[in-house]
Amino acid sequence: MTETTLRDDDADTPEAAPVEHVSLSDPEFKTQLAQVIPHLRAFGRSLSGSRDLADDLVQETLLKAWAARKRFQAGTNMRAWTFIILRNLYLSQMRRARFKGEWDDLVADRILAAPASQDRHVELGDMQRALMHLPQPQREALILVGAGGFAYEEAAEICQVAVGTIKSRVARGRVALEALMTDGQLPSRREHVTDTSKTVLDTIMGNVDQLSGGR
Repeated sequence: MTETTLRDDDADTPEAAPVEHVSLSDPEFKTQLAQVIPHLRAFGRSLSGSRDLADDLVQETLLKAWAARKRFQAGTNMRAWTFIILRNLYLSQMRRARFKGEWDDLVADRILAAPASQDRHVELGDMQRALMHLPQPQREALILVGAGGFAYEEAAEICQVAVGTIKSRVARGRVALEALMTDGQLPSRREHVTDTSKTVLDTIMGNVDQLSGGR
């Protein structure tokens, strides 16, 4: 009797309706896409270490995002969605033999040996150079969580890894970055790290502290 009742109750329970896909109109999509361009440029440069390569990545990301605009769910995070596209493009380029062959020299020439006058803020140049010394998985995790303001779960979705993996990468990257910026391990064009450079570092680390304290 009980089993029959349970079966009857189950039969009367409606299944959860699938989430309806709602796309943005073309003007709405274009507006939201334009708003994330500065974030894409910053993320692209943090990954590649090059303004030129970052601009190429952003341009291709925008083209791919526009082509896939009907697949974007209205009300979700445009920045996270486009970051996934840019990251996948970056990794695809890194896998190409020709690109790999040029990579080390390119980074050394454009980042490590670049004159300080080329950076709008010298302290940001130091931070960029320090980040480029980190392994790529640690670098992108620290940028997404510490500077980008993404939650661990969002960063994990962008990087397509488990949340615990992102937390581990952020923790290891934080230790390594602090050592590079404060212990004199980073080859620098200057003898001392300025107070403003410390402010940049403290901002990134403060965001990580807030997330870590709340989880």
